[in-house]
Amino acid sequence: MAAILTIVPYKIFPAKVGGQKGIALFNEYLAKETSLLCISVKDNDPGQAKGYTLMNILSGSPFRYINPLYIFIIRKIIKQQHITILLLEHPYYGWLGIMLKWLTGVQLAVHSHNIEALRWKTLGKWWWPVLWQYEKMVHRAANYNFFIQDDDRALAIRKFKLSPAACTTITYGIEWDTPPSTAERLRCRTALQHQHAIADTEAILLFNGTLDYPPNLSALKNILEKINPILMSTGFAYKIIICGRGLPAVMNELKDFIGKNIIYAGFADDITAYFKGADIFINPVIDGGGIKTKLVEALGYGTTSVSTINGSIGVTKEDAGELLRITDNDDWNEFSAEIIRAFQSAKTAVPASFYKKFYWGNIAKKAAAFIHL
Repeated sequence: MAAILTIVPYKIFPAKVGGQKGIALFNEYLAKETSLLCISVKDNDPGQAKGYTLMNILSGSPFRYINPLYIFIIRKIIKQQHITILLLEHPYYGWLGIMLKWLTGVQLAVHSHNIEALRWKTLGKWWWPVLWQYEKMVHRAANYNFFIQDDDRALAIRKFKLSPAACTTITYGIEWDTPPSTAERLRCRTALQHQHAIADTEAILLFNGTLDYPPNLSALKNILEKINPILMSTGFAYKIIICGRGLPAVMNELKDFIGKNIIYAGFADDITAYFKGADIFINPVIDGGGIKTKLVEALGYGTTSVSTINGSIGVTKEDAGELLRITDNDDWNEFSAEIIRAFQSAKTAVPASFYKKFYWGNIAKKAAAFIHL
């Protein structure tokens, strides 16, 4: 059996936000397909790695990304553990992967979560062209390239001049392959009504994300400054619940919006209850790259979702059917109108094809088959 060594260069446990869960769960389900060993930073808890061994080798210092001593430490592990595939999460350790490929003969796989250079470009970083060239070099050196969504894969093939046979889409996933029952959703909705003093007649709209991440903060401002005023002007009965950690102190727990249909719930220990209980998940994200993990989760729970084009990257109407409603970026009048139409429309079911694509068990099997495990 092939043996994989994966390098995760940052803290993923406890896995609370989308990026952390994406790696932790991908490893967990991939470990069901093959032998897997993970090298990560010292402040990760090895006891939370399910089905595989996590070794705390990398330091927490920013200089860990350029430490040449890791070449010799990891080369020894590769030989001792008979590793055949080295899997990098993100391209940043590409130089290390290339060196180890040359020194040990392992095959190199790179798991891209965005086209990183373009993500940093949207965030206004002047040095993104340097990262672009480095990212291109790393992907060209890899035997296998995993991209988070089809547009990234197609762009990398075209711009990085990659072989299509060396590239596949390995999306973000969910751990369940059936939607919650109507009774379960009703129970969660009733709980949210009681917890947040929401009337039976009011639609429950949900936005969730790490709020100090610039694309999510920008989306929150779109809700507060553009979408909410439009909805208030229509006479539509609703409440918008905002969940997530990292709200900037200057926003003072959104106190300026008390009485304006905005409820700030903070970080939710059980976000699943919010996804199940909400009538509509709203995703007015314009910036950033990659797939929006919360949109996948919302749709997986059977929650109708309204998204911008940029916010829906990686999820198509063919995947989600009528549960997903997509509007042009920055067309907040149409976005608001779509929210109202979605609430007033009959509830539709999650297509079976959605779980075929986004269930972690299926995703891991696809990855394993691609690298011929």
